[in-house]
Amino acid sequence: MARYTGPKTKIARKFKEPIYGPDKYLERRNYAPGQHGQSRRRSKLSEYGMQLQEKQKAKYTYGILERQFRKIFRLAASRKGVTGQNLMQLIESRLDNVVYRLNIAPSRAAARQLVNHRHISVNGQICNIPSRLLVPGDTVEVRERSQALEVVTNSLNGKAMNHPWLEWDGNMMVGKFMNYPQREEIPETINEQAIVELYSK
Repeated sequence: MARYTGPKTKIARKFKEPIYGPDKYLERRNYAPGQHGQSRRRSKLSEYGMQLQEKQKAKYTYGILERQFRKIFRLAASRKGVTGQNLMQLIESRLDNVVYRLNIAPSRAAARQLVNHRHISVNGQICNIPSRLLVPGDTVEVRERSQALEVVTNSLNGKAMNHPWLEWDGNMMVGKFMNYPQREEIPETINEQAIVELYSK
């Protein structure tokens, strides 16, 4: 499966945000990469450029390729309500993202790998499709044979899960997707309205 496997700090510097988590190199060089990275002229973006940058930021943040991203956007546009909020809610409901939000994995890339390697089950059935969209009421469970994996135990011990749209039972290692999150509950700094405008051209 095609995925971006290049230098993450380079992408973070491009957007001037730690989109992959804390980054000591970004703190030291928080400007765009390349010999013209600190140039003032480089920072001037057109409206289209800003819209494109927001879409690229969302794709890199969540690890989604263009074809899947466009598919999710079409689904969001077909639903009632605000398209931008629908888009963010659908992206947040992806299985790999929910595994990451539940702190089962330390990153979305690690979460995707856990799902691909059949360590995760949904509603009691093994699921190896990271892009699966969950619906309210779905349960996400670490398989019994996988609960002792170092990556899982280290991640769960790292920090507490504090997302109100999810529930986590640490004893059973089962999480529940309670509902779609409101936009203000999603911590990512993405301007989804710019993405809607880009696709509406």
